[in-house]
Formats: sequence, structure tokens, C-alpha cells
Amino acid sequence: MTRREKEFLYELLETPSPVGFEMPGQRVWSSYLKRTADSVDCDAYGSTWAILGEGKRSVMLAAHADEIGYMVKQVTSEGFLRLDRLGGSDSATGRGRRLRIFGDKGEVPGIIGNTAIHLRSDLANEKSPRPHQLWVDVGAASAEEVTALGIRVGHPAVYADGPMELNKQRLVSRAIDNRIGGFIIAQVMKKVAAAKRAPAFRLVCLNAVQEEIGGNGALMATHRLMPDVSLCLDVTHATDTPGISQARHGHVKLGGGPTLTHGGANHPLVVERLDKVARAKRIPIQHEASSRSTGTDTDRIFTVREGVPSALVSLPLRCMHSVVETADLGDVRHTINLMAAFVLSLRARESFHQAL
Repeated sequence: MTRREKEFLYELLETPSPVGFEMPGQRVWSSYLKRTADSVDCDAYGSTWAILGEGKRSVMLAAHADEIGYMVKQVTSEGFLRLDRLGGSDSATGRGRRLRIFGDKGEVPGIIGNTAIHLRSDLANEKSPRPHQLWVDVGAASAEEVTALGIRVGHPAVYADGPMELNKQRLVSRAIDNRIGGFIIAQVMKKVAAAKRAPAFRLVCLNAVQEEIGGNGALMATHRLMPDVSLCLDVTHATDTPGISQARHGHVKLGGGPTLTHGGANHPLVVERLDKVARAKRIPIQHEASSRSTGTDTDRIFTVREGVPSALVSLPLRCMHSVVETADLGDVRHTINLMAAFVLSLRARESFHQAL
């Protein structure tokens, strides 16, 4: 990873883009892609895409730009805030954390309160707090002081934690899910643009909004862009840490390479090509099963109009939906190489339609 690439990745991770409020991160992403792409555009809700090449057929690489967070649900007369979740935020990890709240007058710092252990009366039966039980202190003594700070009901917030490295090979941060996806597809476009021959398929890199609440952005953008084949990139649970049942969740190792998902939304011919490319390029991969749905944008992409042959490529991630999400930098590199090799393997007249 070059210095510029690392700066871009860290800027993406640091830039808050909670569900429904993704444009700050999209501006960072699009600014970077403008150096490589032939064109960059976005739709009404903020899904952003970059296009490279002039092939008659197109291949779309889709990631999602949004992160989990919170939204102000209530301002109390005493000046505290109550919260609701944006996406799958884990309120069990919320107490005692620092927040960045985005109000009408700019960013406001706050903390999610934590009652001291000495004052909690029934520790033996204590349960994790529900989102509405969390309370936020922004240093105000009344609802009027909160208003003066520019905060009202409906403003978003994210945790204040940013990126760091472990042992020079692991990346830790909030929002790796799925800001790392936007980083990866940007690097794929750079790699394809630098290849000795132009890609046969027009390359579309889509950074979609609102994945964490159902894939709304991917659905809208795919309907507009209508690619001939699509790879969806997201994170998956690394199951190699204590307390996770591999019998229930499968075996995915951090540092073992990206995963290919089989079944459901995943078109067998697209998955087969990915597997073939990985073997030819000696890229390590892992396999996952999807008996019904993937829980990613793939589920929304493959059903658009008459159907888009699609496959899910996933980056193993520890501690998902927390402030210590952990990815392996080797897995990031292998994922870039796999997706770039897939794009460059395509031939002008080929399709992924199954024959009778």
C-alpha cells in the first residue's frame, strides 16, 4: 500500500457517513476516483459510481458507503439526548463511548453515559441496555442549551474511534464495514486502468448508500446502470476468535484470503470464473455457503429487471459492528488482485447466461 493509498483509506475511515447521511464520505471517494475514471456521477440519494472504458458490456463492482451509527431520538428537559439506532449498532457496547454528533451548526462532541459500577444495584442480573436506555451528555444543562448547540431530534451520530494498526498487518477501526469495500474497488479500478490491455467490459465501480437498512441504494443504482455482470464486495464474519461456533457459522479465517459465497443470489458461472481466476493467479480464497440470502447488497442487485448475474466476494472481518472491527491487510491485497483479475479475464462477447 502506497502512502497516498493509505492516506485515502484513513480519510475514508475517519469521514463519518452513517446510514442516510453518506455524502461526506462519497465526496472523499469520488474525488479520489476522478483521477482514474473516465466519469464519476451520483444519483438523488447519493449512491456514487465511477466508469472506466468503453466496452459495450459492463461489469459492476459494488460496495456500500454507509456505516452504522445513531440518531437523536429525544432531547430531555435536563439537556440529555436519547438515541435510536442507524443500522445494526450494538447498544451493548455503547456505554462509556465518545460520540460525534452532526447538527445544524456542525459537529458536536458528546459521550454516552455510564453509571459507575459502584452505583448499579443488581449486577448479577444486569442486562445489556436497549438503545433507548442509552443517554448522551453534550455538556448542556437544559433542552435550550442543546438547541443552542444546533442539535435537534433527527441528527445523526457516530462513535469517535478512528483507525490504528496491529502488528503492521491488521487494521482496526470503526466503519471498516464497509468503507474498506469502497477503498478496494477504487484500487481495482486503478489496477485495471494500469493494465497492459484495456478491459473488454466497461468497468463500473458503485459505492451504494443505505446497505445497512436493506440495500436501497444498490437497488436504485443497479436499475439505472444495469450491468451485464456484477461482483458485490462486503465484509464477512471471521469465525476464528473465541466463542464463535464454526459448526453454526462456518470456518472463515482472518488472513486466509477473501471468501466466495455459493448459493442463492450467487450465479454459479460467475462464482466458477472467480474460483478459476483465483487458482490461475494463486490467490488464496475461502468458501462460504448461502442457503437463502447473503444479507448484503447482492440480494438486491441480482433481481433487478430481468436479473443480473452476480456473486458476493467478502473480506473477513473480526468484531463486526463495533469500534474495533479488524481486517487483515493481506486479505485486502488479495481481494484487490482477485477482482482486478476477474475484470481483465472477461472477453467482449461472453455472457453468464446458463444454457439448457
